[in-house]
Amino acid sequence: MRIPTPNLWPAARTGQRLLLQARRRETRLDGHKLVYLERGTPGAGKPTVVLIHGFAAMKENWGFWLQRLPRHWHLLAPDLPGFGESDYLPGACYRYETQARRLGQWLAGFDTDNVHLAGSSMGGAIAAVLAHTLDPAPRSVTLLNSAGIPEHARVDIHAPFESDRDGILIPRDWKGVYRMFNSVGTGKPTVSGLAMTGLLGPDLLGRTDALRHIFRDMVADALAPARYLGPETPPLQVQWGDRDVITPTRCVDWFGSATPHAEIHMFRGVGHLPMLETPVRSAAVLESFVRRHGR
Repeated sequence: MRIPTPNLWPAARTGQRLLLQARRRETRLDGHKLVYLERGTPGAGKPTVVLIHGFAAMKENWGFWLQRLPRHWHLLAPDLPGFGESDYLPGACYRYETQARRLGQWLAGFDTDNVHLAGSSMGGAIAAVLAHTLDPAPRSVTLLNSAGIPEHARVDIHAPFESDRDGILIPRDWKGVYRMFNSVGTGKPTVSGLAMTGLLGPDLLGRTDALRHIFRDMVADALAPARYLGPETPPLQVQWGDRDVITPTRCVDWFGSATPHAEIHMFRGVGHLPMLETPVRSAAVLESFVRRHGR
């Protein structure tokens, strides 16, 4: 007889939100229930910073940044459609451009023209598209180990794209969950990787079909962000971990030719998630960037 593994994540999620003094909000968006965290309110002289999580992740990934960013800022951290507490719809599209369109519709409901975007991995790809479709344009965009970036300048961004990252990012059993949490770091086994496996494993293993669908949609137009990023991109900051095994550091070289104005920060000894692995440094460079480009 197999004893069901308890899912401790909902209780942990609520506890984190209370500690962060953030409000849990719900709205409807393109047929989906959208759940997001909000701290602060929009207002004169206050930036609205939108934090967009990555694949197989959730709004709580930004918890360390929520602890460190100024208390008077207006912060928004959504569970993207298809992830976390937001709805997944089997018949929906989850390509980068579609997700960016949804977030643009959501952000139109906030009374602010002082928006700053920050996205991690898949969220970075969505932020890169959204930065060029949002009206008015964001005042800055920060990409952390972003997906959707070519590995060298000669890549044909319109050609079919194949990826084997689903073998890491879509766990099929407990061993796969443990492998995923270590791979999105530096690739080495860690105590935190073991802890996250136990905390989030039941939730992830219940999302296999949804994650496969969303991954297929992402890969169908995998380099869409590269079609948008260029000289007309709003002020751009790039944060990257030099030990990333998901989005290799050679992707950073592409920004040098496509967006030469970009401010680039390479974190030594850090993997795929700077906001979790080096939250003090990554939040500090984001704060400085927003202050320089805010109203």
